Parts: sequence; structure tokens; C-alpha cells
Amino acid sequence: MSRLEAKMPPLFISEPLTRDAVSQSLSLLSGILKSSYGPAGRLKQLHNGAGGCVCTTSQSSALLGHLSTSQPVLRVLTASVRNHVSRFSDCGLFTAILCCGFIENFRSLNVAPFTVIKISKHLLSLCMDHLKSEACGCRVSVDFSSVETLVCLVRSVLTSKPACMLNKTEVDHLTTLVLKAFIFTVPCRVETNAVLGKCVIVPVKGRRVVDSTVLPGLLIEAPEFQLGKPLAVKRTGSNMIKTALFSVSMSGDGFNPEEGAIAVHHGVSLEASELNQLLNVGKQLVKDEMGLVMCQKVMHPSLKQYLKENGVIAVDRAGLSLMEPLGRMTGNEPPIASIHSLSPGCYGSLKDLCVQSFASKHFLHLIPEDTVICSLVLCNRSETAWDELKRVCETAEHVLQLTMKEPLALLGGGCTETHLASYIRHKSSSLPASTFKDLDCSQTQYQLVADGFCRSLESVARSLSHSDGEILTDMVYGHCWFVPSGSPCVSKWSDLVSKCGCGMNSNTEDLSWRFLQGQSGSPGVQDCPKEPSVKVADLLTLDCFAAKCSGLQVALETANLILDLSYIIEDQN
Repeated sequence: MSRLEAKMPPLFISEPLTRDAVSQSLSLLSGILKSSYGPAGRLKQLHNGAGGCVCTTSQSSALLGHLSTSQPVLRVLTASVRNHVSRFSDCGLFTAILCCGFIENFRSLNVAPFTVIKISKHLLSLCMDHLKSEACGCRVSVDFSSVETLVCLVRSVLTSKPACMLNKTEVDHLTTLVLKAFIFTVPCRVETNAVLGKCVIVPVKGRRVVDSTVLPGLLIEAPEFQLGKPLAVKRTGSNMIKTALFSVSMSGDGFNPEEGAIAVHHGVSLEASELNQLLNVGKQLVKDEMGLVMCQKVMHPSLKQYLKENGVIAVDRAGLSLMEPLGRMTGNEPPIASIHSLSPGCYGSLKDLCVQSFASKHFLHLIPEDTVICSLVLCNRSETAWDELKRVCETAEHVLQLTMKEPLALLGGGCTETHLASYIRHKSSSLPASTFKDLDCSQTQYQLVADGFCRSLESVARSLSHSDGEILTDMVYGHCWFVPSGSPCVSKWSDLVSKCGCGMNSNTEDLSWRFLQGQSGSPGVQDCPKEPSVKVADLLTLDCFAAKCSGLQVALETANLILDLSYIIEDQN
């Protein structure tokens, strides 16, 4: 009998944020994320110790998905940010960097965590109220009757990830394609419960980005169909192509041993019986004047041959991912799940069908009557760049969907962060005494937490600069200005900067400036930042309003949760 080991008692770690190992891990994670942030962010190569594929990226979803950590505090932080990204697709690095900044700045204060949490929640409410007010100077209304602001939104997403390796021409081309694809997915008929369509990305690797295109309908890879050969398709009297979509296997191996035993009479072939059933289905489809038959799984070669001989195009192995858009586009909803009964109401239709070729691949192009489903043929030179570009295009599409729901955007380039910091500094200096009484804190404690809150916001803006150039903020609008690295010392900063980070304000105005503060030192109180008198929509850097507001809330809530940890209990068995 083997000896049994005694159970180890659980490990209790008190005040985890005071431990050097936790502090070093947080600092390391913060450094990785900050160095990846923005259009000039440095790329990271991620791979496991056992080999396998290497991921080159600066995207939060890929970074946090590939990083593994043993620190419970970091696992809470990364899980929270990944949950935000799963819901909004955008502002993942912003959320993570801001959360690290809150933890770093708040834990250094000589203020009880419970008091810090109460004050920071009040500061967050001031930020959210300001962002949702008409007077907010860092908010831009999005007009869907014009494409200028939408172009800025998409361009800002595409240019934020350097691993895509795009030049200006390619950015312009992809911006147009993403917008066109999004417009395809918007229903033409307005209904009570209108649902956006779907854009399916078709991979073509090893080709130029400018070879990418958008097509209405769906592309299904079909090597057996050659470009240039006429495609004879059966049509109905109304010149439509009748379709059938099967989600059940049509391979003839319908028997599943896990479902139990089947009794077969002597001399009866189960395979032949299955094939006869499939051929009967084929006869029914031919009788019902079907032009196109599609199957999610495998179709028996004899059935495919029978359908082909009778002028019906048969496509199998469509895959699970295409079933929902195929069903919606053709009207085959839900797909046919049994080969034993076919009713006239289970069929769908298409407007047209043709063969398309991209690189060495051949596709059947399914063209619907009403287009809410489209295909984005996405090209890039390498597999690594294509993977990053796919994620970016999906993010851009999601940002447009979120913006349609809430037609607002926030200024990018660090300007929203510095504007909010300026606003909070102004607001916190003029609060009535009743506010401190309600929060059960002193004015000094409130100012300390407010200063840490503002420094955390400004640290995100500073993370956009990856050179040794100075970073400024103006005292009028509270926007962020980046001085080029290696610039000479001058008496007027306006001689060195032309536009603010978001591109809205230029140096033509007589602005006063201050350096964006580091981790120590607090600037003097300034006036409430003003709203720019003229909003130019040309080449603005914009961020998704919904994603950034959520990121701000998630960052603070996660930081407060971590600050409130008094014990970590680990099972050592």
C-alpha cells in the first residue's frame, strides 16, 4: 500500500500589494503594455517554451491571451480586461494601462483603501457625467448621413496596430472597404427589431493589401469550379435560383454507434440502404427544381454526381461558421436537419451565382436578392501581418456597430485623457464642503486621490510617445501635444508643434502650455478646459465612445477590487 502524503495547509498571503513579487510583476506587465500602445507601439513576439507558432502583435487580445501569469492579482487584472475586449473589441490596452496606473498611484498614497475607493468612484462619476454632457470638449457627434467621421474612426483603428504593416495607400483602401462592408450589413428596410447583417472575412495570404475587395453575398471555396467555364444553373420562372441548405451529414454513414445498436435483416446492406435514401432525397430535390444544394458536412460522391447529371450544383463541407450567414442570406432558416422529410417551405433562393478567383483559389459567389451579408476578401503579404489585420478589421467593424447604437466618438491621440485630467483638476478644486462630508473624507485626502486619478489618465497619454520628445498639454482645451524627438530648445513651443494629438487644434491660436507631469509633482489648478470653437472632421484621430467609456469604468473598478485585497489564500496541494 502506497504511503499517503499529508495535506499541506493553504498559503495565506496578507496585503499582497505590499509584496515585492507582486509589485515587480505589475510593473513588468505595465511596461509591456505601455510599450505596445499606439501607432508607434513596439511589437511583441509571443511563443511557448515547447515551440509552436509565434505570434507577433501589439494587440491586447493577443497579448493577454498568450501571456500566462502565476500571480493571482495579475490574473484578476488580465481577466477583467479580456472580458472588456470580448464585449467591445477596442480600447483593451487603454483599459489595462489605466488600471495599472490607478493601482500604482493609489497604493502610494497615505490614505486608507476604503477611502480611496469611495473618492475614486466619485471622480469616475464626474468623468462619466462630463463625457455624457453636451458641453464635453472631447466628444464628437457622428453623423451617419456623412462618411467623414466614420472614415476617421476606421482609419484610427487601422493605424493603431503597426504589425499590420500598412502604408497610407493601403490604409485608405482598407478604410473604404471596411466602411463599404459595414454599409452592406445595414438592412435597407427599417423594421421594429432590425438586425445588422454579417461580414465574412475570406483569407488570401501572400497577396498585396490593395488586392483586397468587398463583394455582396458569400464566397464558398470550391476548387472543382474553374474560372472561365460557363456555370449552367437551374432557375425558376421568376429567374431566381432555388436553394437547399443541409446541416445534417449526407455522407451515407448516418449510423452512430454511440446511439445504440441497430437490428439489420439478413442480406440487407446498411450502406446501400443509406445510399438509396440519399438518392431519393436527390430525386426529390431535382423534382423541386433545385439549382443549388449546400451541405455543412460531407456529401456522398454518388449523390453529388447524380445532382450534377441533373443540372444541380452541389457544394459540401461548407462548415459551421457559414451556416448562419448562408441561412439568413438564402432564407433557409433553419437549415434542413433531416434527410427523411423535405417540405416546400424549407427551401431558399438566390439572385445569381458565379465563379470568382483570387490568387490560386476558386470560389462560388452566392449573390442574394437583398444584401445584408457580404464577403471581405482580405489580402496581406505574410501570415503574421494577415492575422493582425484580420483582428483589426473585425475591431473596426465592431466599432462601427457600437457607434451606430450610440452615435458618438471621443478624441484620440491622448487628448481625451489629458482633457479629462484637466477637467477633474478644475472640478475637484471647487467642490462644496458637503461633498467631503458625504464621502467621509477630508479635502486633503480628496485632492490626493484626485491628483493620483489625473496622473493615471495622463500616464496613458504619455504611453503614446515612444521617443524622448517632450509631451505638453495646453491650458485652454486640455489637449495633448507631442514635441518631436531631438527638437531644439525654443522660447515658443508653438514653433515645434503643429497639431494636437487628435488633430483638432493647431498651433495658430495663442495657447499657454505646461509639461505633462510624470509620477511626481502636481500642476497648479487651471481653468475648466474649453470646447474647441470649430470641429474639423478631416483626419481626426477618434476613439469608440462606448468602448472607451467602458474601459474607463472597468479600469477603475478592477483597480479598486485589487486595492481592496487584504488576503490571497492559495491551495498548495
